[in-house]
Amino acid sequence: MLKLNESTKIELWAATGCITAALLFSITEMTINAQYMGQTWISLLFNYMVTCICYLLLVLYVDQEFKKSDKEVSIAVIFVYILINICFVIEIINAYFTALLAIKILIIYFRAKKENPKNQIYAEATLLFACSIFIHACLVLSNSINISKAFFTFIAPISIFLYLYLMYAALPHLITKSRHFLRYLGSSLLFTAVSFIPLGILLAFYFSNNNNQNIPEVLLAFNAPVQLIVHILAWNIFKFRNRRKAEEIQTLKTELGKSDANLNFLKSQINPHFLFNALNTLYGTALQEQAERTGEGIQKLGDMMRFMLQENIEDKIPLSRDVDYLNNYIDLQKLRTSTSSQVAIEIQIEEQLNNLQITPMLLIPFVENAFKHGISLLYPSHIKITLQINNSTLYFDVHNSIHLKQDNDPEKLQSGIGLQNVKQRLALIYPGRHELIIRENAKEFFVHLTLQLTENH
Repeated sequence: MLKLNESTKIELWAATGCITAALLFSITEMTINAQYMGQTWISLLFNYMVTCICYLLLVLYVDQEFKKSDKEVSIAVIFVYILINICFVIEIINAYFTALLAIKILIIYFRAKKENPKNQIYAEATLLFACSIFIHACLVLSNSINISKAFFTFIAPISIFLYLYLMYAALPHLITKSRHFLRYLGSSLLFTAVSFIPLGILLAFYFSNNNNQNIPEVLLAFNAPVQLIVHILAWNIFKFRNRRKAEEIQTLKTELGKSDANLNFLKSQINPHFLFNALNTLYGTALQEQAERTGEGIQKLGDMMRFMLQENIEDKIPLSRDVDYLNNYIDLQKLRTSTSSQVAIEIQIEEQLNNLQITPMLLIPFVENAFKHGISLLYPSHIKITLQINNSTLYFDVHNSIHLKQDNDPEKLQSGIGLQNVKQRLALIYPGRHELIIRENAKEFFVHLTLQLTENH
């Protein structure tokens, strides 16, 4: 069942009231002044009923069709415009209400959802018919000369249909052919010449009892230049739109290429950095003792290198594999810090028994940054890492102390690429699907990441 909002309901009641009031006024005036000679109140009632029906068709059908952004508009909306135009020409709908109906069509056009490319022809037809009907009604209200009114009665509708045919049927087909301009020019001249026959018959029939016998000849004289102008306009507008569409596609390709190149560069940057840190960690452990811990560290490093060589090149991997890599890195760092009683490391990472996918190496920079700046073997230090999943949302928190590097530390002057890298990757890969909060004071560093993940289907 069709649901209408309150503003539409008010509009319907107001329009129905106006049409009813106009009908009553016309019947009263006809009765008192005998102004409508040869016209009965029944014919008046019929005229206003048709007016009301046309308005209801616009509100309850045409407007609703253009509100469907995911479906193609029905071709029946064109027949509604034709019906309104014919009823106006044969004087069933008066000029005042015709102008109001044209304004309503314009409102429908500006409120229409035009996202669907298939609806472009209907949107353009709506605009053209609304303008043509409105101008025609204004000419009648201003008692303009008959030739201008006859132009909008016959030539304007034909020109509209010709333009729509050229833009959405003829030109898309001809543009793929060789010598398409010559083909288009030839078809334009042929169509213009052939159109004189049905137009001449229609004008002769319509003006058979009309005193203005020169009107058909003038309209026929206008026919050729108007149609040639329509052909020229259609050609130039079509070429302009094609050129603009090609530029938009090229721009999108360029931006996509930049994003891919940037992402690949960032991913290639991050691997040597982690290998450098891991090797430094193993080197420090080896100096401390040549025992099981060194072998365990080498095993962890081997798993990490295997991950980076095999899975880090993928766009998406199972979350469980990325978490395994994270745990290996943490275990490797624990080997280095296990000899110090002043280092407190708290890890709360849930086991991943789901089908969620994640871009590799998004989480590790925060952990690496925490161990790099948050651990000192000489002073009290702490790191707390938590990772939880709720439905398809990942919640990742890192909280660590901050210790300034010693002057002789080779990494003191190296800013690193980890955090800046992950910010760029999140912006490229998860736009609108992540929230990253980073806070820092003189002694502590906080990171909170919320990430919307997808499942592997």
